[in-house]
Amino acid sequence: MFFHMQTKLKRSETATNCDMVLATDLDGTFLGGTATTRKTLYDWLRAQAPRTRLIFVTGRDPDFISDLCASGEIPAPEYVIGDVGTTIARFTDGRVQPLVELEAPIADLWRGHGETVRERLHGISGLKLQTAPFRYRLSYEYGAGFDPDSLGVLQGLNVDILISHGCFVDILPKGISKGPSLLRLIAHLGLAADRVLVAGDTLNDLSMFQTGLHGAVVGGAEADLLAATRTLSRARHCAQPGAGGIIEAISAFGLHPNPPRVIL
Repeated sequence: MFFHMQTKLKRSETATNCDMVLATDLDGTFLGGTATTRKTLYDWLRAQAPRTRLIFVTGRDPDFISDLCASGEIPAPEYVIGDVGTTIARFTDGRVQPLVELEAPIADLWRGHGETVRERLHGISGLKLQTAPFRYRLSYEYGAGFDPDSLGVLQGLNVDILISHGCFVDILPKGISKGPSLLRLIAHLGLAADRVLVAGDTLNDLSMFQTGLHGAVVGGAEADLLAATRTLSRARHCAQPGAGGIIEAISAFGLHPNPPRVIL
């Protein structure tokens, strides 16, 4: 498990005591659930700050996250693990601001691979490159006619291939994904791993649950994620979807002295 990795980094960010840290995926997780559970969780996070800290861990790009938080409807995170783990950043003044020190190994691993991946995957049936301004990864959507075996053209490159949600293919630097990047940030901030709850709903969240951190596999999660996390003792399969599953897990793991409660 990635939980036992040792990350030797200079702590350039100020670590503070906190009751817990929520490190959550967005689509289908933090942004999912009923209107009531979302409001309950969001209001609770605002009320408990700064002793309860929020990190977004998502496949979304920095521009999406800035736009999402601009309305003020959801609580803004302190930090962002974006682009399926290839972006590690602070969220300040409404903007995602990459932490160069933490991203340097990711940039080194990706250097020279972007154009090669594009060339090898160009023209593959059923595979379409997404248009977001990716930094250290490439993402595709697939549909009718796509054969996963066609990705064999990437053999020999120092990359990982992640297929998720029944429609996405992410090409990432080798060994880089949400879980390892989150652990790098946690170590950098000097946070207590036992106070961190991760939450997700699709297979691109699997590496978060493989860290050994407390985890909320929220209700309605992708079947492949449910199967892959079934034997992980700290990965709770929640009954409630989205924000409701996060609330359920906070109480189940006893992670906070004053957990959020849904009033029906």
